[in-house]
Amino acid sequence: MLKLFGQLSEGIKYTLGLFAITVVIAIPLGLLLSFIRNSKYSFFRGILGGYIWLMRGTPLLLQLYFFYYGLTFIPGIGQYLVMDRFSAACLAFILNYAAYFCEIFRGGLLSVDKGQYEAAKVLGFNQAQTSVKIVVPQMLRVSLPSVANECITLVKDTSLITAIGVTEILYFTKGAVNRDANPIAYVAAAVFYLLFTLILTRLFKYLEKKMAY
Repeated sequence: MLKLFGQLSEGIKYTLGLFAITVVIAIPLGLLLSFIRNSKYSFFRGILGGYIWLMRGTPLLLQLYFFYYGLTFIPGIGQYLVMDRFSAACLAFILNYAAYFCEIFRGGLLSVDKGQYEAAKVLGFNQAQTSVKIVVPQMLRVSLPSVANECITLVKDTSLITAIGVTEILYFTKGAVNRDANPIAYVAAAVFYLLFTLILTRLFKYLEKKMAY
């Protein structure tokens, strides 16, 4: 088992790297998009609605294939859109998860009572101050459980990048099983994912308690 963990560790950098890059970029991007989604500009709301419908309505695996293989076939500009496997995976995951986070944060924004905005206006807060000091903290507290669920789902979804040849954990797991004709490598991979999700679960429970307080 220890030997297997040593072999699978070669793929951890891609699994953890993809997770970290997606979370660091997709969450702020989703937050920004949620404000646009709730704005008064119908043109931008319509474009954003189409983007969210596309990202949430098609499989992430299909999006991976498109960004790595499909972009290169676009007439005229395809040659400039060639990416390495990991970069294509990062782009697909960021755009996909930003759409989900956008909808999560939009729901959180809608949960903030209108009276909060009116009270902030009476107290002399401008729109930016109202958003940063009053609306966003309340929205994050409501949205945190859903964000936690998406992050845990992200941990498991990172295994999809093996489909385009990125050498993450599942890639080495399949190689170990094929080489040794022993499925115990699947158990080792499962232990890694379970430990990772356990750490995230504990972290988000701690954050929920802090924000509730």
